[in-house]
Amino acid sequence: MKKLKLAVSALALAASAGMASAEDIKIGLISILEGNFAVSGSDAIKGAELAFNEVDNMVDGHTIELISVSSDGSPDTAVNAARKLIEQDGVDIIIGPLSGSEGIALRDLSKSYSGITFINGSSAAQDTTLRESSENFFRFGGDGAQWMVGVGDYAFDELGYKSVAIVAEDYSFPYTQVLGFMSEFCSAGGTVPEKFWTPIGNKDYSSIVYAIPQDVDAIFVALGGADAVNFLTQYAQAGGDKPIIGSSVTIDQSILESKGPFRDLLIGAPAGTPTVGDYDDEEWQAFVADYAQTFPDAFSTPTIFAHHYYLAATAAILALDEVDGELSNDQAALREALTNLSFKTPSGGTMRLDENRNGIVDNFVTEVYEREDGTLGNRVVKVIRDVNQTLGQDAETFMAAGPVSRDNPSCP
Repeated sequence: MKKLKLAVSALALAASAGMASAEDIKIGLISILEGNFAVSGSDAIKGAELAFNEVDNMVDGHTIELISVSSDGSPDTAVNAARKLIEQDGVDIIIGPLSGSEGIALRDLSKSYSGITFINGSSAAQDTTLRESSENFFRFGGDGAQWMVGVGDYAFDELGYKSVAIVAEDYSFPYTQVLGFMSEFCSAGGTVPEKFWTPIGNKDYSSIVYAIPQDVDAIFVALGGADAVNFLTQYAQAGGDKPIIGSSVTIDQSILESKGPFRDLLIGAPAGTPTVGDYDDEEWQAFVADYAQTFPDAFSTPTIFAHHYYLAATAAILALDEVDGELSNDQAALREALTNLSFKTPSGGTMRLDENRNGIVDNFVTEVYEREDGTLGNRVVKVIRDVNQTLGQDAETFMAAGPVSRDNPSCP
């Protein structure tokens, strides 16, 4: 990954010497910089900036101008942010958004702006690309179900969990993560007798804490940001002792470095994620070192949000380089380059897209552990390469199961 970035940077610098008059390329970044996910959103912007910093904000003689705007996690604010970037700032490309339902909203909006290319940030609702996909909306990071592959089997076969309760936020991304977990866990013979859905930004989880069945073996928690911290804190304070299974965002570094009495609950927690903080792969360690050097006051390792905005920005850079910064004809050449793109990721795999312009990803089953310095991190239990959006299942059968929701899937 590092060598590839250096090669692109060299091309950009060489081209800039003879193309000083090339037009700037404006790229809008949409992330959540207020509210429940603001900490995650700020790190997402860092991930995109890191990729553009590696090429000195230049591609083939074109200066890259970044314009960052905030949403608050709701579809309406994401749409308003995108319209502002397009209609007022005149951007050529949009990178974002961060959260699941925002992504579906921008996918729909993209169909009305054929001259703009949208590259997803970390938004990971399944239906963003699986159903009603858009020809100018690309997602290189995969969806939340892909990120859970391996966890359901691990929980049932290795940890011996037969019955699991679910606590999750009530919107499209957690539905997708729950699907990824349950598709394996239920097929293995596990049951999910109770699901507790909670709105984003909930501060009082007492009714859920005391309603969790005592006869379940573990709790699958699909909460992010302050929601995760609040639930885990209140569950620990109430004396809860059920083992935790984490969604990708619940065990993210932004949560592990939060303060609270819940750390003992998380130690040993398995999870699924495409981003592993403490991964000993050489490419990943180089990425972590670059992140730490560029942002010394950030987290000890990049969050899933920083990683995925970095992937999106990397895809934009490589595709722009492929077409020499040419954006005419409704950016047709750029979109062809994005469609056919294949590149090494910081986690050591190869990123490429399927027919719906959704990433085929590498996924990790991980475990939270206590580092020597007393902080928490994630280590790799198992690596699953080349996970597609139908999770390796027959596509027709997978699609026939219908869209994810509160009630789909179900195995009571």
